[in-house]
Amino acid sequence: MTPAVHLDTITKRFPGVVANDAVDLVVEEGTVHALLGENGAGKTTLMNVLYGLYQPTEGKIHINGIERSFDSPSDAIDIGIGMIHQHFMLVDPMTIAENVVLGNEPKKYGGLLVDHEQAIKEVRKLSERYGFDVDPTAPIEDVSVGVQQRVEILKALYRGADILILDEPTAVLTPQEVDELFEVLTELTAQGKTIIFITHKLGEAMEAADEITILRNGKNVGTMDANTVTREELAKRMVGREVLMEPQLSANEPGEVVLSVDDIFAEDDRGVEAVSDVSFSIREGEIFGIAGVDGNGQSELVEAITGLRSTKSGSMTYRGKPLEQLSRRERIGAGIAYVPEDRQERGMVMPFDLVENGILGSQRATEFAKNGRINWDRATEHAEDIIAEYDVRPPNAASTAGSLSGGNQQKFIVGREFDREPKLVVATHPTRGVDIGAMEFIHEQLQALRMAGAAVLLISSNLSEVQSLSDRLAVMHDGSFSGVVDPASVTEEEIGLLMAGESIDGGVDATLADTESTTDDEADNTGGKL
Repeated sequence: MTPAVHLDTITKRFPGVVANDAVDLVVEEGTVHALLGENGAGKTTLMNVLYGLYQPTEGKIHINGIERSFDSPSDAIDIGIGMIHQHFMLVDPMTIAENVVLGNEPKKYGGLLVDHEQAIKEVRKLSERYGFDVDPTAPIEDVSVGVQQRVEILKALYRGADILILDEPTAVLTPQEVDELFEVLTELTAQGKTIIFITHKLGEAMEAADEITILRNGKNVGTMDANTVTREELAKRMVGREVLMEPQLSANEPGEVVLSVDDIFAEDDRGVEAVSDVSFSIREGEIFGIAGVDGNGQSELVEAITGLRSTKSGSMTYRGKPLEQLSRRERIGAGIAYVPEDRQERGMVMPFDLVENGILGSQRATEFAKNGRINWDRATEHAEDIIAEYDVRPPNAASTAGSLSGGNQQKFIVGREFDREPKLVVATHPTRGVDIGAMEFIHEQLQALRMAGAAVLLISSNLSEVQSLSDRLAVMHDGSFSGVVDPASVTEEEIGLLMAGESIDGGVDATLADTESTTDDEADNTGGKL
């Protein structure tokens, strides 16, 4: 049987870098094929070659047995290839419906004008069909990262691609929504569609794929049957060593309250209430996790804590002092580190090199500046230390942020923020888009910060991550906490129900739910759980 995709000894070189080294990839028609590998292993580059964003330096592309060459993505789209990129390719001022139909708009009056009403109707119907809760009339710039990712999925589905490339599409979905997406993939493959699924989640690859191919250092190091391979085998093949699959927290006694949030209300950019009556506290040596689907108020809550958004009412204290009185720069200087949700918009300046990005927020600190002049030698040394410790690729401090893959951008941001020796860490999706080896290292660093006495606020849509790393776990829905639970005893299905605004049997542990600040004596009486 002729495969749907055959990449024949594809090599892609960039100046000083071989991203793909004679890679062979065969994907059978009507199957789901997972592509795994470390950040910088060449997965996205290979798919960009297939999609026409890059032309191969060497090698051939065969689609359904026919040799093809693509000068642009439009050539790939014309023969039925669709791709959802890890970093979105959307037009911010346009609506969701306009983005989905862009380039293939329904027309009226004999094709003279775009039929916007029909576009909205078609996108709404498509959204309902595949279980995505989006408003077709909302501008992209006003919706969350999670909704934007769903729009990218809808774009590809709208065009009815026969070969669909999905790059980390489940990162912002609840377990139930992931199941629904996998049902969609099953439906598509049953109709003869072919799916290439890029993911760093081994369990999802094993569940959704028929076969799994692993890239390491730009080379294909093996294709395996997803039904028989183990997670441990996949992880070892990816990084070349044994990997700790699930982090485990060491016993630790929380100390003084570092952050206290009391009855916070906050609005989004449209003036709509996004955070409603949220209260919690975090102590030294404690990780407080927040799970939830993106767009339920997590972003606005984090921005209020980090000084990027004003609150409507309520109060926050940091180490016993009002937090609202501190500017963003003062919060950094006071020991608050921040790993943002959107690494490109909030975490880095894309045209800046890594030396410049390494001192963002600290460019006036005495470590890097004197009398207003930056010590670039020290800044370069700092960037090189982050690159070495966090295995940022390529290991070149002169590289611009925009030239790095998403996972390597993430590793650099995490390294910069954790290196501040913070008293409070606000980590939003800290391992989004990174490989299993980098994920293991970031988890170890979070635990090390916790054991060193830092307070950690961990927001993640990766339920396994937030559940295994948290001492206490809140679930956020529609701007409020729908529950605060014991991560050691709650199930993933129960978390998923809370994420959807449903109640769970047995309710919420009152001790865990009482997140107001308490005295040391009260904490002693509750085993340090408050």
